[in-house]
Amino acid sequence: MGNTAVQPDSYLIIFIMQLTRYTDYAFRMLIYLSLQPEEARVTINDIAEHFGIPRNHLIKVAHRLGQLGYIHASRGKGGGVALAVPSRKIGLGDVVRQMETQLELVNCHEPPCPITPQCKLKSVLDKARDAFLASLDEYTLADLRQRPAQLKVLLHVS
Repeated sequence: MGNTAVQPDSYLIIFIMQLTRYTDYAFRMLIYLSLQPEEARVTINDIAEHFGIPRNHLIKVAHRLGQLGYIHASRGKGGGVALAVPSRKIGLGDVVRQMETQLELVNCHEPPCPITPQCKLKSVLDKARDAFLASLDEYTLADLRQRPAQLKVLLHVS
């Protein structure tokens, strides 16, 4: 039989690095906004409807993305949200680091683990996390919209 075993480093990255829904929704919002004409504003309701995401969750995501300077938000007639910076300047690794509240994969101190002084698990997981983030650092939001026409069709956006 051939060697079909999953390599340990790959296994850790695949099965442990899962983004929160919060970050997932942030990426969906950023992708949607990147498909809009420059200066165009869309409503949170519009994004929620196109992705089938609860509006209340998106409001929180939009607030955070605004705090981070990725989007502009305005109220009132003609208001909505839009990208504040070009999609080529929004690094995927940066978005993850700023949206995820917890990037530590294991906590050896709560409850205290008696093998911590000799255990290598934390360092292995930290290495996997760093590789995951380094991979994301190679891409920007612009890379996610390589085929905008097809994305617009899937989202039913004109």
